[in-house]
Amino acid sequence: MEGWDAELACLHDRFGDSFLRSEPRQRALRYMWGLLAPLERKNGWTLAEDAGEATPDGMQRLLNDAVWDADEVRDRVREYVVERLGDPEAVLVGDDTGFLKKGTESAGVQRQYSGTAGRTENCQIGTFLAYASRHGRTLIDRELYLPEHTWIADRERCRAAGIGDEVAFATKPKQFQVILARALDAGVPFAWVTADEAFGQNAELRGWMADRDVAFVMATRSTNLATPGGVSVAELVADQPAGRWHRRSAGTGAHGERIYDWLRIAVPCDVPGRKRWVLARRSISDGELAYYHCFGPANTTLKTLVEVAGARWAIEECFQTAKNECGLDHYQVRKYAAWYRHITLSMAAHACLTVIRAAERARKRGLRSTGLTSW
Repeated sequence: MEGWDAELACLHDRFGDSFLRSEPRQRALRYMWGLLAPLERKNGWTLAEDAGEATPDGMQRLLNDAVWDADEVRDRVREYVVERLGDPEAVLVGDDTGFLKKGTESAGVQRQYSGTAGRTENCQIGTFLAYASRHGRTLIDRELYLPEHTWIADRERCRAAGIGDEVAFATKPKQFQVILARALDAGVPFAWVTADEAFGQNAELRGWMADRDVAFVMATRSTNLATPGGVSVAELVADQPAGRWHRRSAGTGAHGERIYDWLRIAVPCDVPGRKRWVLARRSISDGELAYYHCFGPANTTLKTLVEVAGARWAIEECFQTAKNECGLDHYQVRKYAAWYRHITLSMAAHACLTVIRAAERARKRGLRSTGLTSW
């Protein structure tokens, strides 16, 4: 635990100057410690009690009223992740997740589909970017989705939730583009980008990534066109001979190797040195099909495309761990800025936990290589 304390303090030092006063600066450290503590619920009351405070006022003030820049903290956390987990072969993974809520006043809340719940629920939706490398995987960026008609079109409701008039509507694919652009502009090292069909079916997003020479494997719907004005990806795949399918592993999952049959088909690409493909995945057990749009170096192998497609599960693991271990979804705030503040500190705690785990795994590998045993 002393090692954990030192690592969290090291991360906290990186963004300490983002706080105007010492009181919220120190409380942010205690807040993150509470997020990592084995508490059943991690809200203002329980975090305050864990920090030895008599009331939740200080924790609530940290999220709602204290002067500090959550975006600056986010950037420092991203720098920390790159320094400790950085890998030029890493994959950036985009996805959204739901936060179930009661009432109507929390910024962005409404009845909407939540993949987390698997149904339409009263919830907030956040769009996230995860960094997945051979060292570990963690969340590095976030945006709160604000529905257009029930929120952005109602500026009075927005103001009541602390959403400024300058905040415009953005679809989830557009939010993903924004957070991916931040990673690119910051020089985050990676080789590929992947995301599910909610993002991959968006031709504008795929075109933007290709224009910035970002290699990607993006899931898409069967009805999405393989090329502009052409046939659907499902029709293109259905026309291929059976001998073109190859059995490959998409990596190790919770139940062992994730083995499927895979097929890739080259489609026209006008970018020198790059190629485009439609990739299909077929379940061995029931024949269920999934489809992907791919863009990358011309010499990319099928094995690489399959591994990148399989890397998408990393962000689901991040969501599960961040919610279960770091209180990502335990907040009780309503204001727009407070959401970003809690989520950012939870992401920082998760990044720290990931770095500690990576260091411990490296230490154990070193012990094994020398013939020693770990306590």
